[in-house]
Amino acid sequence: MAALPGYHAAMTFRSHMQAALAQARAAAARGEVPVGAVLVDPAGRVVAEAGNRTRELSDPTAHAEILALRAACADSGSERLPGHDLYVTLEPCPMCAAAISFARIRRLYYGASDPKSGGVAQGARVFNHPQCHHAPEVYDGLSAEPAEALLRDFFADRRGG
Repeated sequence: MAALPGYHAAMTFRSHMQAALAQARAAAARGEVPVGAVLVDPAGRVVAEAGNRTRELSDPTAHAEILALRAACADSGSERLPGHDLYVTLEPCPMCAAAISFARIRRLYYGASDPKSGGVAQGARVFNHPQCHHAPEVYDGLSAEPAEALLRDFFADRRGG
């Protein structure tokens, strides 16, 4: 079988979900909803990591995905990140899904599903809309259990048990 363009037989898939989970734990420690994101360039190098900072920054758009995209775009000097992969602990909301599309992210990997506010497989399903100019490959359920546990514990603590 011939190799695919850009594919090297020695390359293997490497998940960056543990780093995203570390960002989610750091967000929880700051009192933020525990969501973390890691952005990886086409060579497999981590180019940005972030956790939610909406409360800290008093910014409703300061979701982990948005912060990671902003950092990587600023670093690259471009509003688009073709060939990049994004790892997120929670299914992106519609705002983040739209930003992922606008940035031309190649692959989206996420852990926990978000039936209440998700925008990928739930609710708005942004990538399925005809107005969506770019839809990444989507892989869900990666490290879903620890991501779900972080969220469950965070909200249980807020509710007092």
